[in-house]
Amino acid sequence: MQTYYYVLASQKFLVQEEPIEEVLKERIRHYHEQEKEIDFWLVKQPAFLEAPEMAEIKAKCPQPAAAIISTNQQFITWLKLRLEYVIVGEFQAPSDTISNPIASLATVS
Repeated sequence: MQTYYYVLASQKFLVQEEPIEEVLKERIRHYHEQEKEIDFWLVKQPAFLEAPEMAEIKAKCPQPAAAIISTNQQFITWLKLRLEYVIVGEFQAPSDTISNPIASLATVS
């Protein structure tokens, strides 16, 4: 099992109100320069929130939610300091309740 770390907020805040696209593009550029594998994902309506152990976290976050999920705890800590109004946490996956850590419940339109 792998530990995944996340910042969680309303989709409106994370995707529309914050310039998160710029931050992620810069991070991707940096990873490419360092020949480092991408270890973070922006997930709209993350499925991990449906796990029973995440019910309390889901209740605290305005819906629909969005998350940046990573295996890099330092990156998530840095995002928390930069974004301020987000929930941070971690989970283990794959597990009985979270089979795919980056799965989304969002439908493509």
